[in-house]
Amino acid sequence: MSVHGREALVTIDTRRPAGRIDDDVYGHFLESAFFGNIEGGVFDEGSPLSVTEPGLLDGVRADVLDLVRELGPGPIRWPGGNFTSAYNWEDGVGPRDARPSRLELAWGGQESNRFGTDEFLAWCEAAGAEPYLVHSCRNVDEAVRWVEYTNSARATTLTGRRAANGRAEPWKVRYWGVGNEVYGPWQMGHRTAEEYAAAAREHARFMRLVDPEIRLIGVGIPWQQEQWTRPVLARAGELLDYLSLHLYGAGTHLWTGDDYDAVVAQALYFEREIHAYSRLVTDLAAEVGLERPPALALDEWTMRHLEPEDWPQPLPGDDGGVAERELPEAGDGPGRRVRVNRWSPRTVADLVFCAGVCHAVHRSAALPAPVSMANPVNLVNANGLVVARPGGALRSAIYHLWHLYRHHTGRTVLRSEVDGPARTAAVRLGDTWGPDGRLLTEPMTVPYIDVSATRADDGSVRVAVVNRHRDETIRVRLVLDGSADATPARARVRTVGGDAALGAVNTLGAQDTIAVRDLGEIEANGGIWELAPHSVTVLTLIEKLS
Repeated sequence: MSVHGREALVTIDTRRPAGRIDDDVYGHFLESAFFGNIEGGVFDEGSPLSVTEPGLLDGVRADVLDLVRELGPGPIRWPGGNFTSAYNWEDGVGPRDARPSRLELAWGGQESNRFGTDEFLAWCEAAGAEPYLVHSCRNVDEAVRWVEYTNSARATTLTGRRAANGRAEPWKVRYWGVGNEVYGPWQMGHRTAEEYAAAAREHARFMRLVDPEIRLIGVGIPWQQEQWTRPVLARAGELLDYLSLHLYGAGTHLWTGDDYDAVVAQALYFEREIHAYSRLVTDLAAEVGLERPPALALDEWTMRHLEPEDWPQPLPGDDGGVAERELPEAGDGPGRRVRVNRWSPRTVADLVFCAGVCHAVHRSAALPAPVSMANPVNLVNANGLVVARPGGALRSAIYHLWHLYRHHTGRTVLRSEVDGPARTAAVRLGDTWGPDGRLLTEPMTVPYIDVSATRADDGSVRVAVVNRHRDETIRVRLVLDGSADATPARARVRTVGGDAALGAVNTLGAQDTIAVRDLGEIEANGGIWELAPHSVTVLTLIEKLS
């Protein structure tokens, strides 16, 4: 059956599940000393909005904590990111006023260390999140003692310090990163693949001697993948549970104007890269004799908002966006140097793009090396899900996507196919630049409708549908198990994005411009669901009464 025009046929097979989505794909990311992630975001001593009771949560922003708790977050990665490479965890424990202040070498600032290991772990506990600590992989003994400090139940000098610092019982941190982007010369401790493989093996071996239950994330790579990944799997693969993959998209609307179509299409590039790395890791794991390949941790990913480097530096605006500044004409000539604007608010385009990436992650559950953890950059501020300013905190556009998918999609992946309208486009290959100073692209077919079908633990079928079209409603016909008659025609409908203008953002003064609308139970019109343009919708299908 072929469907033409602005209508799509979605066929779903509920009888042969394709895999299981791990809850950890709804994880998050925080980086110390990074554009308000921690200080001025999670932690803001002296703010009237912060906790003032004695204890490890003293100084934590209560409004930010409430919004994060509402998300139902998965594992939260900290203290970085690039910050990790020069970080020593012992700088951030003990009485706050006695902790050293250090020059911060990743982002050029200063790290007060007033928010450290115990504060982060207490904050995760209060938020209902699982902590994911990342070590630099530069000093085995330092890594081992960090695991001992956080996880050991034995009476040692370090566990005694932990008790004196406010936590008698072990924190039981499950997830540990063994380095961050060690392949990059921007990291302190940059090494070759062979050098990293040897270091990762030694770190992993001795960290596991302290706590055999921990799960370890090794450093994967987004380029030159075989050269890096083969020695890492050969030397350390048997000790690693995951390999990381970092992917970034490029948005230019601050500089070139409306680039909605270019942003939302990049989800296809992300899916291609996920599948390619999964296949490579699977093949290499078999070649080097591993019993199984490690899973993938997409533990850094996002859409970057770019702008010309010669513009005035962006600063945070009190309303949740960028403070006003005088901007020259940008132009769009090749070779223009650009930077990331970390204070730019999230848009409808970001929302639709992120939904496409979430669908790619869901579909990866069918792969031998699936994405079993994902952590978008960032959770708080710096283009994050939660935006904090001195006057309050708000849910950004993409916050609502994570809340919708975390709470209203299932975890069992159902096979689905879409026959519907599409366009051919030159899709940006993330934030990769060519020698001519332009973002690299590749021609791809971009479907307007993207579907992730799942079954929830209560047995209901949940159909998440993205309409990527910028301005047209698209009609969607669902057929389950080959029978239109057996397909429920009634659903609980929740949708986000379609009622907002493409340029809309949330601000402290207008916090729900982009938000999930619960439309209640709705009957399909002749078996057709109408999906608004630039929208993300979750249909919870209601079985017919027998």
